[in-house]
Amino acid sequence: MLPLHLQPESHVPLYVQLRDQLRALVHAGDLRPGDRIPASRELAIILGVHRTTVANAYAELESEGLIQGHVGRGTFIKGNGNGLKITPPAPPVLNGNNGIRWELLFADERGEEVLSRLTASAPENALSFVLARPAQEFFPIEDLQACVNAVLRREATDVLNLGPSDGYPPLKEALLELLRHDGIPARDENLLVTDGCQQSLDLISKAFVRPGDSVILENPTYPGAVAIFGGTRARCLSVPVRTHAEPGTSLGLDLEALEATLAANRVKLIVLTPDFQNPTGTSMPLASRRKLLELASRHQVPVVEDHIYARLHAHEERLPSLKQLDRTNKADDGLAHRPVGAGHAGGVYSPGTVHKTRCQNAQSVCDAACRARRRFAQAHARRNALDASRRRDVLVARTTAGL
Repeated sequence: MLPLHLQPESHVPLYVQLRDQLRALVHAGDLRPGDRIPASRELAIILGVHRTTVANAYAELESEGLIQGHVGRGTFIKGNGNGLKITPPAPPVLNGNNGIRWELLFADERGEEVLSRLTASAPENALSFVLARPAQEFFPIEDLQACVNAVLRREATDVLNLGPSDGYPPLKEALLELLRHDGIPARDENLLVTDGCQQSLDLISKAFVRPGDSVILENPTYPGAVAIFGGTRARCLSVPVRTHAEPGTSLGLDLEALEATLAANRVKLIVLTPDFQNPTGTSMPLASRRKLLELASRHQVPVVEDHIYARLHAHEERLPSLKQLDRTNKADDGLAHRPVGAGHAGGVYSPGTVHKTRCQNAQSVCDAACRARRRFAQAHARRNALDASRRRDVLVARTTAGL
């Protein structure tokens, strides 16, 4: 059966969704020249749509040279001596004056509605819960200015040039030290530095998710994740998050619903935030974390752990991350440690070099601005580490004096 999943609630017409998904399957090699696809009536019954919807999608694909119908034989993926014949239609014009109608050329609009909520402005004197935005008065402006000035004085010409796409080496070392402090034996080949959680999820989706793959997301969840995996034409499966523990249940992801979803679907990834989940603020108890990893191992499904808020705990002891508890290499960390501002200090930690290489291949070249930000972040991380070390020395000295 073809991995086709239409979204009736989307503002994108159903026949356009079907056309795009079939085209993507051809480009990905899942449908090859000579493969037969279901007749329009048959596919309409399978998808639960009107036959005209399928007929319109097939008509557009046939006009592009991707498919061809044969009376009495069926519809087949078309090929020629040089491979597939892919001839997109000419761009539409506006008012007959040869002006291009750009709004009709966008590849996909499904993420537009979700992302528009992320950029919506809040009324004056209102507190918006749409974005996880820190209060501006808590930004370490003076520290950041000192770090930026120090980096520019020391290596201004170098910092504005291109650098390695997997991250500025001293910043990587600072993040690796952070991981090792958490009991995760990370190495350089396991870590890829990004510009934030959004880019981390985007790289993971490009490296591992194909059109039609099933991805489990929390419900509710971070809108940016919905936009990213929806944009890859993944089948997003929602699992509810409990915000009130009832007898026999616990806060966080509904593990019974998760188990049922895993049993009923062939799932590619589980994406979740165990600590201070966005937007509910709940954290998964230790027993739930162990159970989740057991389910992931049983069904052979990797877990993408968004670890961005884990260090907001109010007590000295905090719950171990899924990666710390993982013994089967099922958990990957989407990290955003020590954020100094919205969208900074992200990264992808993967237990395998192959995983990191696939993400790096999906990443664009790191530009000069990206390289500069990473050096500023490393300088700020080093400054914080020195300050913490001095505080520990003072504490030890006072304790010793008291004895």
